[in-house]
Parts: sequence; C-alpha cells; structure tokens
Amino acid sequence: MILGVLLIVAFGGAFLTYLFGKISSRLRDVFAVLISLALVVITCLLYNKQQQIVYFVFFDIPLILRSNMLSWFFGITIAGIGLLSVIYSLGYMGKEEKLDYYYFIMILINASMIGTVFSGDFISFFIFWEIMSWSTYLLISYKGGKALSAGMKYIIMSIIGSMTMLIAIISLYVTCGTLEFSSLVSQVKIASISYNLFLLIMFGVVFTIINAFWPLHTWLPDAHAEAVSPFSSILSAVLVRKGLYGLYLVMYIILGLNVLNKLSFGFISYNNVFCFIGAVTIVFAAFSAFLQDDSKRILAWSTVGQGGYMILGIAFTTAIGLAGGMFHVLNHCIYIALLFFVAGAVEHQTGGIRDINKLGGLIKKMPVTFIGGVVGISGLIGLPLTCGFVSKWLIYKALILENHPFLAFAAFMGTWGTILYGYKFIHNIFLGQLPKEFEDVKEVPFSMKFPIILLTIAVILIGVLPGIPLKVINIINVSAGFKALSINISGVISETGVLNTVNIFAAILAALLVIYLFFRTGAESERVPQEDSYAAGSYIPIGKYHYTVKFYDPFSRLAKPWLKDRIDNFYGWLTRIVGKIAERQRRIYTGDLGFYLVYIVLFLAALIFVRIICRQW
Repeated sequence: MILGVLLIVAFGGAFLTYLFGKISSRLRDVFAVLISLALVVITCLLYNKQQQIVYFVFFDIPLILRSNMLSWFFGITIAGIGLLSVIYSLGYMGKEEKLDYYYFIMILINASMIGTVFSGDFISFFIFWEIMSWSTYLLISYKGGKALSAGMKYIIMSIIGSMTMLIAIISLYVTCGTLEFSSLVSQVKIASISYNLFLLIMFGVVFTIINAFWPLHTWLPDAHAEAVSPFSSILSAVLVRKGLYGLYLVMYIILGLNVLNKLSFGFISYNNVFCFIGAVTIVFAAFSAFLQDDSKRILAWSTVGQGGYMILGIAFTTAIGLAGGMFHVLNHCIYIALLFFVAGAVEHQTGGIRDINKLGGLIKKMPVTFIGGVVGISGLIGLPLTCGFVSKWLIYKALILENHPFLAFAAFMGTWGTILYGYKFIHNIFLGQLPKEFEDVKEVPFSMKFPIILLTIAVILIGVLPGIPLKVINIINVSAGFKALSINISGVISETGVLNTVNIFAAILAALLVIYLFFRTGAESERVPQEDSYAAGSYIPIGKYHYTVKFYDPFSRLAKPWLKDRIDNFYGWLTRIVGKIAERQRRIYTGDLGFYLVYIVLFLAALIFVRIICRQW
C-alpha cells in the first residue's frame, strides 16, 4: 500500500541520510534531496484516494494509517515545503558543523508531520506528534546560545500541550472503548454535551499552543527567530499549522456540525470564543511585528497574526468562511516560507545581519531576492493577484455576511499593521543607499535562489488561478457536511457576488501597459549617484542610509507601552516562582544519607503522634 511505503520512505530516509553523511557529505546532500522529492511524489499519488491500513497492533489496539483529501491537503503542503527547505539548506548551511545531525532531524520532522496528518487513530497521532515535538526542540536549539533558551521555552509549552492531549486520549478510550477516528465519530454523537465540551477544550488547548494563538503564543517569536532560516520556514509555514489540522479534525470530523451547534450557552459559544482569540491575535501580533527591527522576528510575529485570520474563517460554520480559513493555511505556508528564505538569504550574504536598520540598498546586489521579498509581502498583505488576496477576501466576506463588523474591523486593523511592517521590511533591507560594507555582496547561490523563484511564482499563480486549490478545499468541506461552493478556475461564484481573478489580472495588466507606454513616450531617465537624493528638502549625506530610516519611531513610542507582551511577562514570573520552589526542594535532597535517616525518623515520629491523637479521640 502507498501509505505504508510513504511511512517507510519518510522515516527510513531520515536514518539513511544520517548514515550516508558518515560516508560522504555530497552523498548525504543528494540523498536528502531525493528522499524529500520522493515524499512529494508518493504523497501526490494519494490524491483523492480513500485508503486505510493497520500497520501495527499495540496491546490489541490497532494503529492505523488513513488517507483522505484533508490529510492529503496538509500532507502535500508539508512535503512540498520540506523539499524546498532541504534544497535551500544546501547553500545556506554551507560548512556548518553537525550537518549529518541537521539533515537527519530535518527529514525526521517532515516524516513525523506527514505521519501525524495520515494517522487514523489517536495513538498514532500522539506518537508522531511527540516525535515531531522533540525533534523540533533539537533543531530550534541547533545553534546554541539564545537558541537553547528559545528551544526550552518551546518544549515546555509543547509538554503542557502533550500532557493535555494525553489526558483527552485516555478519557476517550475509557469512555468510547476505541481511539480510531472513524469509530469515534459515531461514539461521540451519543456522548453528553458536557463531555463533548470537555474534549473541545482539551484539544483546543493543545492546538492553540502549537498554533501560537494568543495567549499561548509566547514561544513562537523566540523559536522562529533563533532557529536556522531553512527550518524557520518549516516552523512558520507548516509545523505551527498542524494545529489547524488538529482543530479541523476534532471540530468538524470527530465532533461534527450537529454536536458543535449544541455547544452554545447564550452568547457564549465555541465559535465566539475562537473568534475573539483570533481577533486579539491578529491585532496584537500585527503591531508587535511593527515594533521589531529583527527581520526574522518581524516574520515570526507575522506568523502569529496570520493564524488569527485562519481561526476566524474556520470558527464560523459557513462554507465560505471555512474555505477562506483553509485556503489561508495554504497561502500562508507559501508566502511565509518565501519570506523566511528571503530573510535567510540577506542574513547569509551580509554576514549574519538581521537588524534591518543596518541594511539598505540591497536591491542592486540581490535583485532576485528583492523580487521574492516584494511578492511575499504582497501575498502577506493580501494585494490582488497574490494568493493572500483570495483567502482574505473569502474571510472578510464571511465576517460581513455573518454580521460581525467588529471582527471585520479587527481583521482590517491587522491588514493595516501588516502593510506598515511589510513596507518597513522591504524598505529598510532593499531600498535607500547601499552601505559601503555591502558593496561586495552578491546574489545567493542557485540552491537558495531556486526555492525563492519557485515560491514567488506560486504566490502569483495561485493568486490568479485560485480555483485549483479551492477545488480540493471544497471537497474537504463537503465531506465534513458543508454546502458545496461554486468554484471555477478563476474564483468563487456566490449569490452575493463573483470573484474573478482572471479579469482582475487582465485589468491590472492593461493598466501597467498604459503606464509603461506613458513613461516610454516621456523623456529618457538619467542615472544619478545614490547620494544625489533628498529627504524633507535636505540632501542625504554620504554614508547615511536615509533620514527617515526610523520614520515609525513617533508611533512606536506611542504604541510600545500598550503593546508590551504582558502574557510573556506573566509566564516569566511564573517560571521564576517555580524555579524558587524547585530550588528550596532541592535543598531537602542533599544526597547525604544522614539527612535521609533523620527524615525517616521524623516521619515515623509524626505517624506515631497522629496515631496517639486518634486513639484519644
């Protein structure tokens, strides 16, 4: 069966990559790319195939792999981004140390994520989830230094999520007598409303942590900023979105629409709670990203915020909202991976600089990377002709049709914040004067350039022809009990309007042609030195990037006191309290046998005293 082959190739390939690295680094690199490519090909063969196999029996409990359009949708995204990240690593990692270990963990993470989405029972799901979590911790901590504390922050949050999931899984087995997804669907329907609410809360906590929704978001900015850039793209693009897969699985496949509709108590309902979390996540993360000067921290906070849009769409039990949320998962995977590749390329070529205020003018030295950055930011903002425009259009439409103006306003505020930090990202890295220390900077090697070019094309191609992925999403939603949308290759047809991206593309192309002809008929442009430029009526001195490099500073001073991450500060305070308690407990366990004998004597004396008191009473 294809599913069995997929699992063998995924995990076997990770271990063989490590072994081949001991023979030859070139053999390791080639094999890592071939294994990643093989995962893409095998996953493609599972398109629209309903399969289920028992691959192991654990204490009379069958462990199952199953394939459907939901698992395929996430599986092909994982495999595709994984392949591009491995290719990108060939140039980015260069002669770093422990590369055998790096590629082994990298492919192991991809294998475990694929295993999770193709699991057919909760034991398999939990096993693959744990492999993914601990492997992620190892790769976040790869560089050491700050990366170690970032990795520790992640794994603590991950352990909390894993233990919560384990409690829910044990409860399911005790209550229903099975952990197979297809069997749980019928069992959960006859369970009490309070028990279903318990399941939704427990699994909601798990998947909120991995998705980094507010207020469980604090691990993500540090982890994504400190991880090496090829892995940052996997973290932001696909790993955190495993939480959306989990939410969809539990909410719409296992619990189902009928059960979810009963989980409301007046105004308070599951979708209102999730929508509130999504709205706060969008606004808080967008303006937190705006305050950052580290290129990767900007993108990390962006990842937090974009998750808010996804949950806004998925939380509504409408076909158009769910389609928008699911489509945004795919779109975010594409453009955020592209942007992390862009940030990594700049960091790699400038000697590790991530402070965007120290950069500038790199458009002249890295034009391909610049184009990738512009297209990626355009997709992130949701400009027409990019993939992000279509998914945001669907989400906004769902919010308006469901009469939620405040949620729509929160989404709009997030987009406004995205424009601000997106412009800052492009402007401060690529525009303005080129500092003298970067005069010898060159474009990245082909292995790093190829993923940037491919994802740049994907952002525009899906933006112009969104019907291709929307067809898959439509099949997924129909299988979950939602009404089918009218999809064509250029968009969505509904009773309230038509989205035709091909017509938008033709109109914009015609407008660009008119602008081009207008400038062609004018006077010829003349190239001038980069120092021959002005700001606010004053010339720019040589060696100065731009007087307005910190043109957001007035707003930053105004907003920063309100945008302090008090949730992160609370977790820090809690950590210090736990540390003090642990330190005091450590003093009890001195390792001295004499102390332990005294403890035993005192314990026995206390028991005798209690016994005497009880007899008197």
